[in-house]
Amino acid sequence: MSGHSKWHNIQARKGKQDAKRSSSFSKFSKLISVAARQGGSDLESNFSLRLAIDRAKAVGVPKDNIERAIKSGTGELKGNQVEELMYECYGPGGVAVLVKTVTDNKNRTVSDIKHAFSKNGGSMGGSGSVLWMFEQWGVIVIPKDCLIKNNLDKDEFELDMMDIGVEDIEMDDEEIKIKIKLENLQSAIRTIEEKNIEIKDSGLEWIAKDKVLVDEKIADKLNKLFEELSEYEDVEDFYTNAE
Repeated sequence: MSGHSKWHNIQARKGKQDAKRSSSFSKFSKLISVAARQGGSDLESNFSLRLAIDRAKAVGVPKDNIERAIKSGTGELKGNQVEELMYECYGPGGVAVLVKTVTDNKNRTVSDIKHAFSKNGGSMGGSGSVLWMFEQWGVIVIPKDCLIKNNLDKDEFELDMMDIGVEDIEMDDEEIKIKIKLENLQSAIRTIEEKNIEIKDSGLEWIAKDKVLVDEKIADKLNKLFEELSEYEDVEDFYTNAE
């Protein structure tokens, strides 16, 4: 999610048609398995698992797949160990790119990412080379028309959000993106749900501390790179400091 920016509008995780449903199902099942392994199967105590399940349901992952993924994560079902890994990379023009993956085959994942960056004028960096440029935030995305549907005044809505610890609100023609500190994310989601406002997406996002402007040529190369990353089943998300 540098999320929900112009780069992410091409991403499969935002529902880029559903031509690759099986790949999408596999990706979200891995996310659920990782969350269940790290925090257990109780949705009340494992907020990460709840977020993963909500995202899986949003793209239509069947209930049986979700239950198998939870059992795989908790060890009730045997299978390949799934792990969550972050790769620090440089895109064309030297822009910073973080690639978040969930994989049961690290060698395959590294090979795919290295190929994508090499092919599109970038390279993989070492540990600590890029991550320092980003901060992790909670992000909630809601459809902009929900304000009209719920008869909510825009200014009053923004004040309500600030009261629950929201740091920033961005609006475009279709979406409202709410940025909040990690420790306030869960309570903010509950408050928004209590207002009967639809949540389109929510989760944790690495956001660049400072953005860099890129010219049209670099932007085209970045689009090609991100389109290719979106094709890989192991890639959960990616983030960039490109404006």
